[in-house]
Amino acid sequence: MATKFFIPSVNILGQGSVDEAIKDINAFGFTKALIVTDKPLVSIGLVAKVASKLNANGIEVVIFDGVQPNPTTGNVAAGLELLKANQCDVIISLGGGSPHDCAKGIALVATNGGNIKDYEGVDVSTKAQMPLVAINTTAGTASEMTRFCIITDEVRHIKMAIVDKNTTPILSVNDPELMLEKPASLTAATGMDALTHAIEAYVSIAANPITDACAIKAIELIQANLINAVKKGDDIQARENMAYAQFLAGMAFNNASLGYVHAMAHQLGGFYDLPHGVCNALLLPHVQTYNAQVVPARLADVAKAMGVDTAAMTDEQGAKAAIDAIKLLSKAVNIPANLTELGVKAEDIPTLADNALKDACGFTNPKQATHQEICQIFTNAL
Repeated sequence: MATKFFIPSVNILGQGSVDEAIKDINAFGFTKALIVTDKPLVSIGLVAKVASKLNANGIEVVIFDGVQPNPTTGNVAAGLELLKANQCDVIISLGGGSPHDCAKGIALVATNGGNIKDYEGVDVSTKAQMPLVAINTTAGTASEMTRFCIITDEVRHIKMAIVDKNTTPILSVNDPELMLEKPASLTAATGMDALTHAIEAYVSIAANPITDACAIKAIELIQANLINAVKKGDDIQARENMAYAQFLAGMAFNNASLGYVHAMAHQLGGFYDLPHGVCNALLLPHVQTYNAQVVPARLADVAKAMGVDTAAMTDEQGAKAAIDAIKLLSKAVNIPANLTELGVKAEDIPTLADNALKDACGFTNPKQATHQEICQIFTNAL
């Protein structure tokens, strides 16, 4: 079966990447940029710093800082209005997954018309989005380089999954210098998000040798660097290694897709407005316990990548070791113990499970679950 591999045409990683990227943005000939970001990044001066660099290179800047932690259809509409009012010719997302996803929504609707709700699903759009440059400030979501766009529908209280080749940025930027000021809790959540991407891609039925190589290397880097990045936020080498790790994980899931962890986490985020990475971290070991019924050998590989000596283990023992290693890493970076601590209620689980199964239609979990089984996984995570 033929395999397609999606990735931005240009990707810049490492210290000093922002300066290098601005040269490329200038070379494209763009003159007026809409920066899509959030208020916290404005408050710490990061947006002004990047805007100043753009101005110095002859690029005028308009700032949209209304992106919420779980970006909404309303955020997309507001950003689109500002884009049109100022006749910008390029969009620059600055931040983590939330600004990137919101910017993708704005860019997609800018050229295709209608409402972002019209593009829920796989490859619904017919036209390339407006040029988008994604400058990343967290090491986790990989939204700066993927074709995934997750937007919360405020009416239905669900996260819409838009998987579309036309949402891929033309340029992605990962500069660890922009990640140094991120708080420990955000570093932990986004790092566990990246781990989830890598593991779900590795056990996916759509995995291939390219995605496998990316996923395993990402897991190794996360295991070796996440704790330092969380506990020693100014460790530039740990930050850079995590930037590479999350990018590799993005390459893996952008092409092998995801599974029930994300399908379920999307519902928690949309229903309760909870942080995506934390939801992934809490659900990951429970979903992999379910997957271990059919792909124990794959999970044994995960255990080895996480530093477990699996030489004398059976595949089943290796799978259990992987799940234990995931739990240990989550605990080490202070992820909450269970969903109950996040306010998730048992009575909501049937609705969450129903929506998760609908969301999972576009994903590639190795074992198909029933509604009852999804309910049980949610219950186990409480």
